[in-house]
Amino acid sequence: MKTKQLSLADVKNHLWDGMTIMFGGFMGVGTPAKLVQAILDAGVKDLTIIGNDTAFVETGVGPLITHNRVKKVITSHIGTNPETGKKMIAGEIEVELVPQGTLAERIRAAGAGLGGVLTPTGLGTVVEEGKQKIVVDGREFLLELPLHADLAIVEAKTADKLGNLVYELSAQNFNPLVALAAKTVIVEANNVVEVGEITPDAAVTPAALVDYIVYPE
Repeated sequence: MKTKQLSLADVKNHLWDGMTIMFGGFMGVGTPAKLVQAILDAGVKDLTIIGNDTAFVETGVGPLITHNRVKKVITSHIGTNPETGKKMIAGEIEVELVPQGTLAERIRAAGAGLGGVLTPTGLGTVVEEGKQKIVVDGREFLLELPLHADLAIVEAKTADKLGNLVYELSAQNFNPLVALAAKTVIVEANNVVEVGEITPDAAVTPAALVDYIVYPE
């Protein structure tokens, strides 16, 4: 069995300037902190990051914004991280705000190979600007395009050595979604067990979606 184990030092081999990175987490809960630090340490810049929120200044993906590594954020909330707002107003970072449910569906659509999703959310607001409208059975919808990424970083409560994943309660949040929509998936696992210890019905993210696992130190 080929190992999927990856050291934090080798995470840099999967990073480059200008790449797009998706991340799991909700206000930093469920965001893989060691992987965020590895990205910061690698010195890559001009990143596009996609996830539910920008958390806080030094929590979640906040450090990437604070230390000027990000050129664009696609997210549903920036209010708890004043650095995101400051940099947006100063023109130092582009922020695309997406309603939370729409964001989740756009990520899921990428993973499912769909051409987009139809939603009424955002009609009549700034959200609809520049987007195609489609009428179905007399109802108007916005066409929201899928979101893809070069890399997804995921935090799991437990991984087996193949990469089947289980999450910690609500820390699951966006993690299973982003694992669907990226070319490469790196998991920060809090616990690693032998193959077979996670039963098929318990695995939330299947091993086929996982490329690398950073084991707990």
